[in-house]
Amino acid sequence: MKKLILKVVLPLTIISFFVFTKFWYAEVVDAPNTVLYGFPLAFISEGWHTSMSLQIFVLEFLVDFSLYFIFWLLVILGINRFITIKPSKTLALVLIPISVMFSIIVILIAVAPEHMYILKRDFDIEVKSSGFSFMYSSPLRISFD
Repeated sequence: MKKLILKVVLPLTIISFFVFTKFWYAEVVDAPNTVLYGFPLAFISEGWHTSMSLQIFVLEFLVDFSLYFIFWLLVILGINRFITIKPSKTLALVLIPISVMFSIIVILIAVAPEHMYILKRDFDIEVKSSGFSFMYSSPLRISFD
């Protein structure tokens, strides 16, 4: 069971967490309109204090990552109940390097000194548009005047 979690569930969680996400184009009270990313909770936002910075909301991140992990755990355990899954070396050689690559890229981005880490989002938003994006690609900006 431990091998199944380490070799299949955790890599699938990391890959799906960073590849498929939702964007939220929102109007923020007393701040510029911004794009937030994350599913089901928005856990990352553009920073307002300097360009190319991010605001990362830790609690929302932990909730999102936990939900992705639980989803993949339930899917893999459900499949394993009917068909015994034995993680092969080929599967591990595919999933683990891809998940490590994504993790390294995210860590390199996350250690930038201009990013702000906030425990919980402390501003209200009014969602104007939302949709799904691939690998945090920027949605088209729309004017909602």
